[in-house]
Amino acid sequence: MYNDNNQVHVNEGEQLTIEIKRMGINGEGIGYYERKLVFVPGALPTEKVIVEVTDDLNNFIRAKLMEILTKSKDRIQPVDDYANEVGGFELENLAYPKQLEFKRDVIRQSLEKYQPTGYRRFKLLPTIGMEDPTHYRNKATFQIRKDEDGNTIAGLYKARSHDVVDLKTSALQYPLTMKVMRAIVTMIDELDIPAYDEEKNAGIIKTVVVRAAIATDQVQVTFITQSKKLLKKHQLLERIKAELPEVVSIMQNVNPGRTSLIWGDEMIHLAGRETITEVLNDLKFDLSARAFLQANPEMTSILYDEAFKALDLKGNEKLVDAYSGVGTIGLSVAKQVREVRGMDTIADAVQDANANSVRNGIFNCLYEVGEAEELLPEWVNDGWTPTALIVDPPRTGLADSLIDTILDIVPKKFVYISCNPSTLAQDLVKLTEKYNVEYIQSVDLMPQTSRCECVVKFKKK
Repeated sequence: MYNDNNQVHVNEGEQLTIEIKRMGINGEGIGYYERKLVFVPGALPTEKVIVEVTDDLNNFIRAKLMEILTKSKDRIQPVDDYANEVGGFELENLAYPKQLEFKRDVIRQSLEKYQPTGYRRFKLLPTIGMEDPTHYRNKATFQIRKDEDGNTIAGLYKARSHDVVDLKTSALQYPLTMKVMRAIVTMIDELDIPAYDEEKNAGIIKTVVVRAAIATDQVQVTFITQSKKLLKKHQLLERIKAELPEVVSIMQNVNPGRTSLIWGDEMIHLAGRETITEVLNDLKFDLSARAFLQANPEMTSILYDEAFKALDLKGNEKLVDAYSGVGTIGLSVAKQVREVRGMDTIADAVQDANANSVRNGIFNCLYEVGEAEELLPEWVNDGWTPTALIVDPPRTGLADSLIDTILDIVPKKFVYISCNPSTLAQDLVKLTEKYNVEYIQSVDLMPQTSRCECVVKFKKK
């Protein structure tokens, strides 16, 4: 029905029959009811579906898929039975070749929305995918709670809620992460260590993070707790030592109170080493608990190879590795340039990067703690001007002040690794003032999800 403003309104719980026209950037199906957008997670283009309205907002409707009347030829049986319940499995219903097409299309959609200069001429290369797009995630970050029967559960939040779905299996996780996670959950349960209760803001263990180094099969476990107190800590550590020899590093992170952030500021070393060792591009990297590493090591090497190909290094470059993490990008390419300087805001990561440099016998790299937009102008003022730049920012994209700095310095060689086509397209609006985009190469680091990584090759105007 229509109101005076000619707006369509529907009631929560009402059922609608709609046809899905396309996919949105988050992997949901999009259809129309009386010309109003309807977002339906789990529905695919060409499908006729019955949906139930969950939210009626001003400009769009959110709905739940109830029944598929006409099925897409690209629909497949998801590997995980809870694939449509929790975030991070959005595309498990969709045949893999179509997932790869979708990821290139997400970039196209973002460019059309923000329209950077010349965007219609950008060359969008076909997405590079995995041979086997499962069992790739090297890290599991699972919330720890109690169910109605008092059993300890570990998993991810249901979409748009804080209800935890107990994940006993996951086809996307590297098997070792799940083996260790399920064993840890059993220990927490049997030792009766209090799990966090979000409503009461009580309990001890909020989250367990299990990270495996794929090349070495070393595992690090981090308990994220409400306070420093970790009940039955001694028994827990003894059991891990006896039952899980692959766990070589055990850490505790203290994150008090109700917060949307997973990590707190205080890190406590409980047992074993403080790091685990991963191998990428024949280099060894020591990873501390908070240090960022891409979730898919196999495809990370391919992503970096694409980035280096785009940089087209000749050997005499002064390269800046912005948002450098533990140095995986800069150190991988250090032998092909004169000098690398990198920066990150997480001190532990920078410490790891400098240690990784020494460990691999690389002595032309220097990493500093700080914001790229502050350190880069300082280096230039001190007489060190980069001739090549590679940026790999978080999902929020580049800080405006860093874009201004880049446009001031205008390094001849410039490559942008993006994990969010939307913020990339926004950043390109300003960057295309002084650079042309030669091409954008998408790489599938997160199969079965709507996440998309890509490499942008720029050419100075």
